Amino acid sequence: MKIAVVGSGYVGLTTGACLAETGNDVICADIVEEKVEALDRGEIPFFEPGLDALVEQNLAAGRLAFTTDVARAVRESYIVFIAVGTPPGDDGSADLQHVVAAARDIGRAMDGERIVITKSTVPVGTAPLVREAIEAETDHPVHVCANPEFLREGAAVSDFKKPDRVVLGVDDPKAGDVLQDLYAPFVRTGNEILVMDVASAEITKYAANAMLATRVSFMNAIARLCQRTGADVDSVRLGVGSDRRIGPTYLFPGVGYGGSCFPKDVKALARTMRDLGLDSSILDAVEGLNETQKRLLLDWVVERFGDELSGRTFALWGLAFKPNTDDMRDAPSLVTIGGLLRRGARVVAHDPVAMPATRRILGDSIEYRDHNYDVLDGADALLIHTEWHPYRHPDFARMRSLLREPVIMDGRNLYAPRVVGALGFEYHSVGRRLAPQAASCAS
Repeated sequence: MKIAVVGSGYVGLTTGACLAETGNDVICADIVEEKVEALDRGEIPFFEPGLDALVEQNLAAGRLAFTTDVARAVRESYIVFIAVGTPPGDDGSADLQHVVAAARDIGRAMDGERIVITKSTVPVGTAPLVREAIEAETDHPVHVCANPEFLREGAAVSDFKKPDRVVLGVDDPKAGDVLQDLYAPFVRTGNEILVMDVASAEITKYAANAMLATRVSFMNAIARLCQRTGADVDSVRLGVGSDRRIGPTYLFPGVGYGGSCFPKDVKALARTMRDLGLDSSILDAVEGLNETQKRLLLDWVVERFGDELSGRTFALWGLAFKPNTDDMRDAPSLVTIGGLLRRGARVVAHDPVAMPATRRILGDSIEYRDHNYDVLDGADALLIHTEWHPYRHPDFARMRSLLREPVIMDGRNLYAPRVVGALGFEYHSVGRRLAPQAASCAS
C-alpha cells in the first residue's frame, strides 16, 4: 500500500517504520527540515530501542522515505496518517492546532479519494474537525478514521509489531476493510482488530491511559498507607494482583508517572468531561495524587536532612521518567532536583541515555557523570528515580565506600530491605518497612 505519515515524531516515525517493514511504501513528512535531513541519514532524534535499525533497514530497502513536502507525500499515497503533536494547553485540554493544520494541508494536496487516519491522541469529537478542515480545501471524497496508538516508550517497536489489540474507528465499511488489511500482518497470532465508530475509538485511547494512570496513583496511595501503618506494600500488591479481576500489572508503587502520555491524557480527558458537564473528580484525584507522589524523594530528604541543604551533595541514579527512554517530560526527577537546588544542595546525576535531554532542560545547574558509581563520591545519599537494569544489582560494598553516609532513598523499590539493611545501609523504599538492621544503622 502507498502510505503517508504526517509528523515524524515518536508515534509517526514508529508507525512509518513498522508499516514499511511489512512491505508498504511509506513517506514520512515533517515540516522541520533539520529533522528530515537527519532521518534521511538514519539518525533518530530520540532514544527508542530497535527503531534506529528498523529505519535504517527500510531506508536501504527503499520502502521508507522522508520529506518536508507534505503535498507530495499526500499525492503519492492513498492512506494518510496524521501523527502530529497534541500538547496540553494551559487549561489541560489537548491543543489541536497542529492536527487541524495537517488536515488542511492534506485537503489542499488531495487529487482523489483518500483515507485519512488520526494517529495522534485526540479528544472525542476531533474527527468532525478534521473532516471539516479537509473538505474546506477539496471536493474529493475522504474517509476520516481514528487509529489510536498504544505504544509504550521503550517498547514501541515491539508493541506495534505485536499489539494487544488494534483499535480502528471507521466512518464506513470500505475504509474498515482497507485498514484491517493493512494491520493483518501484525495480528497473525490471534490478537484482535476491534472495529468501531470513530468517537468510540477516540475515547478508547484516553480511557485506557487514564485507567493505567489510576492504577498507578491508587497503588501509590496504598503504599503511603502501608508506610504509615507498618504494612508491606509488596505483600499487599501480590494479594491484590492475584485477583484475576484485577491482575498484577501497573500495581508497582514508585515516585509517580511521567512521560508524554499519562499526564496530558488524564488532564485532557478530565477537561473533556468537565466541558460536557460530567464529574471528573476521579481523574482530578488521580492527577493530584501523582503530583504529590512526585515529591516523595524530596520529602524524604527534607525529613532526614532538614530543609536547609547547603553543603550537602545528593547523587541521583536515573533521570528519565522510565527506563529505555530519554524522555524527560514530567519526569519525577525534575521535581526532586528543583527542590534540592532551591534548598542549596549540590546534585550529581547519572542516566544511561537521558543526560543530554536533561542538560537541555537544566543546563549546568546540576553535574553529570558518565558512570553511575562516579556520582556517589562524597554524596550524603543516593536517590533512585529510574529502574534501569544497571542499577538493579550494584556493588554495595563499593557504594558504601564512596558515599559520605550510607543512605539510599529508592523510589523504585529495586532492593530487598533486609538485604540492604544487613549490609549497613539506611534504606528507604516506597511502602515498605525499614529493616531492623537499617533502622539501627540510622540511629
